[in-house]
Amino acid sequence: MKRILPFLILAAIFAIRARAAGTLTPKTSTEQPIQIVSHDVNVVIDNGFARTEVVQVFHNPNDKDVEAVYSFPVPKSASLSEITIWSGDREMNGEVVAAEQAKKAYAEERNAGNDAGLGECSCNKKKDDVEFGSYKFSIARVAASADTKIRFVYYQPLTIDTGVGRYIYPLQEGGTDEAAKSFWLRNAQVEQRFAMNVELKSAWPVDEVRVPGADAEAKVTKIDNGHYKVAIERQHGDLSHALVLYYRLADNLPGRVEMIAYKPNAAATGTFMMVVTPGIDLKPITSGADYVFVLDVSGSMQGKLATLAHGVAETMKQMKTGDRFRIVAFSDHANDVTHGFVDASPQSVEEWSQKVAALTPQSGTNIYAGLELAIKGLNADRATSVILVTDGVANEGIIDPKEFRKLLKSNDVRVFGFVMGNNANWPLMRTIADASGGFYSGVSNDDDIIGQILLAKSKITSEALHDATLKIGGVNVSDTTGTVIGKVYRGQQLVIFGRYAKGGRANVTLAAKLTGADKTYTTQFYFPETDTANPELERLWALAMTEDVTAREYAGVMPETEAENAIRDIGIRYQLVTDYTSMLVLSDGDFAKRGIDRNNKQRIEVEHAAQTVRGQQGAQSWRVDSSQPMFSGQSHSLGHGGGGAFDPATVLLALMLAASAIATSRRC
Repeated sequence: MKRILPFLILAAIFAIRARAAGTLTPKTSTEQPIQIVSHDVNVVIDNGFARTEVVQVFHNPNDKDVEAVYSFPVPKSASLSEITIWSGDREMNGEVVAAEQAKKAYAEERNAGNDAGLGECSCNKKKDDVEFGSYKFSIARVAASADTKIRFVYYQPLTIDTGVGRYIYPLQEGGTDEAAKSFWLRNAQVEQRFAMNVELKSAWPVDEVRVPGADAEAKVTKIDNGHYKVAIERQHGDLSHALVLYYRLADNLPGRVEMIAYKPNAAATGTFMMVVTPGIDLKPITSGADYVFVLDVSGSMQGKLATLAHGVAETMKQMKTGDRFRIVAFSDHANDVTHGFVDASPQSVEEWSQKVAALTPQSGTNIYAGLELAIKGLNADRATSVILVTDGVANEGIIDPKEFRKLLKSNDVRVFGFVMGNNANWPLMRTIADASGGFYSGVSNDDDIIGQILLAKSKITSEALHDATLKIGGVNVSDTTGTVIGKVYRGQQLVIFGRYAKGGRANVTLAAKLTGADKTYTTQFYFPETDTANPELERLWALAMTEDVTAREYAGVMPETEAENAIRDIGIRYQLVTDYTSMLVLSDGDFAKRGIDRNNKQRIEVEHAAQTVRGQQGAQSWRVDSSQPMFSGQSHSLGHGGGGAFDPATVLLALMLAASAIATSRRC
């Protein structure tokens, strides 16, 4: 197989045509759009996961009752757990049931003129009426000339990348769904008040907190070394731009193992989330490389190609003597524009910069064809970076994830997935990354672009641990996710979810290869027999399991029907909104009338009780390897992006994303 060092994917969903979260009205409707009176967000980030609570008040300006629909991008690995709707003095709460059952019950209540709500998710599958990667909330009856309030809560795991933590509230949608765009009229304007409050608790000292794009208005209060509060309040705002919060930990923190567990009693099955932060010195790669630019020239790139061409030109100018480049353009088919590799001389860079600038947008998006052509004719003796620039999800040619997996498995490639936009095809990107032993991460249109580039650069240009696996012995664990790791990159944290039967002393081993030599890192610590502090872990574990099932389906090792049944069962048992389960919102009496158990109500009561206790405490340390450090004597000295010159791949990434940020700021 050909030897290719970094294979870089950038799914750059530019801000030019992106849309916002907001209320949806069919374009054929004669009613005035439902208004968003206020939008309040409360976030708690506490050692490994975040809880986000959103409260919105809608107003119906019409003289008759109407149905309201609200759309919201799904944050990566988010677990929607609560929906409450207030219609006048009437309060209704949500229970997760099979999607077909929920939709049928909602339609019956709506058609009867009753109050009801429905929460749906197009999480890993594209639905006809929900854009990929979106929640859709439907409210059956917003009373005439009156207000209706909706509240929803979701949880998501957060990791630290090269000492930097990142939380995103993804209001801006990707805008790649032409069918949805043509059907819905969107209202993202907040009439009176937008407010966001974030409480950050970290057991490790935090040196800095930033809210890029909102630094001037964000009120940041430091309560303790690892405890901050951030507040933003706006009048007459809109929901068209994501809000991103960064927090940077102190330098030279130790490599470590942290674990949070939930086990309500000795007889119950326990759930754990283990986060491993390696303290390993992964050295930079200094050898030169070939570069293959794979450029999306599909119709949706109209208005973006000039920025793309400028980014490619500036990137080629950064190449060194001896470097080569090749350009592949694709729409519904792929074309080798340069007909092979070209030496990166000043003359050739100037010539091909002009030719790239002359490219014109065409039809659909055949990502597979672009990648297939890009990995042909590579030199096994030269390190090669393949850079894919696209603004959409594959919609032409081969779109089956199993075929992408076969393509990448047939070549020795590493895939670094940088997915920009909040409606990204995460399962496909995960398939591409897993098949190649790489990784993927998201970049929002409103992100701190340069910071993300610096974090990415250190991974692309540094060596990695290979063939990494994590094993847990001494305690009977089951249903784990994330233990077969493959490669570990600079600054990367490992997150493992699982279940265990009984507490006790566990042996944890991370085995890998570094520059051809076997490396083993071990520690011992106790799994608790009881721990009631974090019941939300059950939902996070269940969500990780659904993502694992989806990955197996995409890899072709689990039949689609079996995967669908597994995800539906997990969703109902642990009250998760998935592609096959929805949250039905009714009154207590209507649930009883339909014979629907209040499983979510019971789960929420347990979670709220634990949150009340935690809210009275400061930041808690969950480090478990202090007495026997897994990375003995080594700090997590992987820097915060490093220094030195940008490599060409990083330059292109920076230019493309910076242009996106400029477009966003101009609209603001």
